[in-house]
Amino acid sequence: MAYSSMIHTVNKLLIGVITTCMFVLPMSASHAIQVYKSIGTHGEVKYSQYAPQNARNVEVIEFRNDGRQANAGQMAGKTDANQHNDTPSAEEQRVAQLEARIQEQEAQANAQRCQSLRNNLTNLNVGGRIYEMDANGKRQYLDSREIELKRERVQQAIEQYCQSTET
Repeated sequence: MAYSSMIHTVNKLLIGVITTCMFVLPMSASHAIQVYKSIGTHGEVKYSQYAPQNARNVEVIEFRNDGRQANAGQMAGKTDANQHNDTPSAEEQRVAQLEARIQEQEAQANAQRCQSLRNNLTNLNVGGRIYEMDANGKRQYLDSREIELKRERVQQAIEQYCQSTET
């Protein structure tokens, strides 16, 4: 309950600061207004026109004389809407690292799958009696027609999963 009251108070303060800035900015057209956003000792967000003394994560927000923030974000300073920022943000770098890790894991899984398929094909080509285990754990021996079908399926799977890997 007290926390929501504190948030309500902070929101009122923020609205007051922004309103004040909007009235003061047209009067002083040559100067930008600085507002200090900080986190207080108890974790509350504070806005002030004076630099805080006992606060963490102090951020200076500058308002231009037309009432907008001076740092307009990612589009600031760009004249072309299609112009891109060459340096990736921390979030973009993290996403790229995660995607690279996922691709590496997929490549390893495909390599293991490929090796398993090659081993199965070798076993099917060796000859002799080949069996599969049924749901009850009993051996079901395959006849030559079933072995040939398995060989074809394994060969197709090898062609699918082992395209980029060498023997």
